[in-house]
Amino acid sequence: MTMIPFNRPPYVGKEIEYIIQAVEARNLSGDGSFTKKCQEAMQDMFACKNIFLTTSCSSALDMAAILLEIKEGDEVIMPSYTFPSTANAFALRGARIIFVDIRSDTQNIDEALVESAITEKTKAIVVVHYAGVACDMDVINAIAQERGLYVVEDAAQGVMSTYKGRYLGTLSDIGCYSFHETKNYTCGEGGAIVVNNENFLERAEIIREKGTNRAKFFRGEIDKYSWVDVGSSYLPSELNAAYLWAQIEKMREINENRIALWNVYNEHLQELEENGDATLPIVPENCEHNGHMYYIKTNDLDTRTQLIQHLKAKKILSVFHYVPLHSSVAGKKLGTFHGDDTITTDTSERLLRLPFYYEMDNAHIRIVINTVYDFFKNN
Repeated sequence: MTMIPFNRPPYVGKEIEYIIQAVEARNLSGDGSFTKKCQEAMQDMFACKNIFLTTSCSSALDMAAILLEIKEGDEVIMPSYTFPSTANAFALRGARIIFVDIRSDTQNIDEALVESAITEKTKAIVVVHYAGVACDMDVINAIAQERGLYVVEDAAQGVMSTYKGRYLGTLSDIGCYSFHETKNYTCGEGGAIVVNNENFLERAEIIREKGTNRAKFFRGEIDKYSWVDVGSSYLPSELNAAYLWAQIEKMREINENRIALWNVYNEHLQELEENGDATLPIVPENCEHNGHMYYIKTNDLDTRTQLIQHLKAKKILSVFHYVPLHSSVAGKKLGTFHGDDTITTDTSERLLRLPFYYEMDNAHIRIVINTVYDFFKNN
């Protein structure tokens, strides 16, 4: 049997054509025509004014930390069940990371635990929209507004997902997207920052352009540009933007395809939950997800380990996900877990991601489903 991969980067057919156009135009550095097309299309789609492509979601988070003026002694609240980049951006600026537990239904930060983690040192709340399913942004934004805090959305997995009809990444001061090869839309390595707080807009342009006011120069607002602030090279190459543009053109089509595949998994795995063998994803009523991943949660670590091995023996690649940051070497040094770890580690030990990618063959999905059922039938 052919190996069923865990992931396959999306490819819609025009990527090479657009890359050739960028090469022939002799415009390979950032902020060329393809970058502008991507940014303008997402701004129109998501009904927001200011989206800038970056070299990665990590870069977008780094920019967010600079814009919020995070400094030594500040505290930033976030979930521990996330990728290191979420914490790195703020730890690099000197902040202490305050981890809180997650919800058992969505794997998102538990909004009910945020308030008690706030101290006089708290500067920001960073939410992670796990699997493209939104956090409870109404509660989190209300807490932030009352306590005078910033909110940043790590929406790396959430492009095209919505919360109460509004797109993830547009619901806070700053949103951050990923276009890594494992994401729904990709250019290999890439991301975007969504600047929703207008107070940050001018400085965001400067930070993204190596700390210069180069963007103003190209708009004709100044007669020369210079170094005016801290910053770095956060502009992706036009080659990356050209590859991404092919997929931005087909955002809705890709989204619909992934949701349809997600629904196949969800419909045909219901018996796992009915039999008490595993739990399936939960999407709250006010959320529309983007089919970023399909996961199940087994009853214990041993079962998950055996299931991964069983699938691998049948040439099906499945993976577990995050190791909680607070249990890592860097997490213990740079952060503190506030309250009890009731859900985070338990989820980390039980969650299993099944193969999932754009235009995955329905026959392959059925093979995965049948193989999962075979495992539980024989165990």
